[in-house]
Amino acid sequence: MRTTLRPRRGPSRTETASEAAVSVFLWAFRILLVLLVVVGSILTISSGKFSVETWVDLIVSGAVQGGIYALIALGYTMVYGIMKMINFAHGEIFMIGMFAGYFTAEILDEHDILNASPLASIASFLLMMLIAATASTLVALAVERVAYRPLRNSPRLVLLISAIGASFFLQYTIAGLVGPGIFRYPTIDILEEDVQLPLLSALGLKWIEVVIIVSALLMMAVLYLFVMRSRLGTAIRAVSEDKQTAALMGIDVNRAIVTTFAVGAAMAGAAGVLYGLLWGQVMFFSGFIPGIKAFTAAVLGGIGNIPGAMVGGFVLGEAEAVGSLLIFDGLGVPAPGQLKDVIAFTILVMVLMFRPQGILGERFSRSRA
Repeated sequence: MRTTLRPRRGPSRTETASEAAVSVFLWAFRILLVLLVVVGSILTISSGKFSVETWVDLIVSGAVQGGIYALIALGYTMVYGIMKMINFAHGEIFMIGMFAGYFTAEILDEHDILNASPLASIASFLLMMLIAATASTLVALAVERVAYRPLRNSPRLVLLISAIGASFFLQYTIAGLVGPGIFRYPTIDILEEDVQLPLLSALGLKWIEVVIIVSALLMMAVLYLFVMRSRLGTAIRAVSEDKQTAALMGIDVNRAIVTTFAVGAAMAGAAGVLYGLLWGQVMFFSGFIPGIKAFTAAVLGGIGNIPGAMVGGFVLGEAEAVGSLLIFDGLGVPAPGQLKDVIAFTILVMVLMFRPQGILGERFSRSRA
């Protein structure tokens, strides 16, 4: 039986016109957004309502918040890089770290150790970070073993549903254990003092803000060196490229995945202590909004890209702190400082629409995607 090969049909005129119309709309939308940002910024700055000190305070606040977002975003981006899934339970891992640090600080405070002396305060802070990182790591490993590993070869949608279920399970388990109320986070007096160092004192910084920025940068640098220079980091990168080939080369795939979850969770747990000390309260729902915003930071920087998560976290922090006032005040929007969440989620939508690979992400060809 003789068969004839039919030539492959190209896109019809209707499809071409539809694509052109969508492209025109998107470009018009981009131009409108740029105009709003530029006009709002010019009007705000020209009004002279805000002093230089106010803008400096906002920039510092954005850097502090961005450092916390970056630490949480690292867990999202590492898990996505190795499993190609979004771990929506990561925000709750962060919240568990907050509670672990809270209970540690409460015990230390009851025994008059937390603020007994500057040395005792520093030792207490380090102990809080260690216990929080450990607690978050143990919970993350349990979630990986129970909720993710049995479904590892399932479609991505199944893993996504499992992650959402794990998130709600952790939220309401903590609510059942400690109650739904808001807990006041213990303060470490030495961290609430103003910095009296040259240059930094002029910025009006507190030690807690310096500690957050320095800790975030230090932990991110250590993580980058671990992933890029260590043997286990090389194994993690190999598994993220191709699990089957990595297994054939003798790499323990399970070990690489477990290590990824452990490292990301430890970072989130440490970030939980920093967040609690900064804002002074914790509850069972405390991980949801920071977790979503950290996911936004990971997407903004390039999901699966570690330097991208760092950049995305700091960019998002600055956009929230500075952008809401800079753009909306000039446009006459009332209470612009309350719209920082609008900035964050608008950035997420814009990135997904116009640059889904993120700032530092790799642009995939259509065939590879």
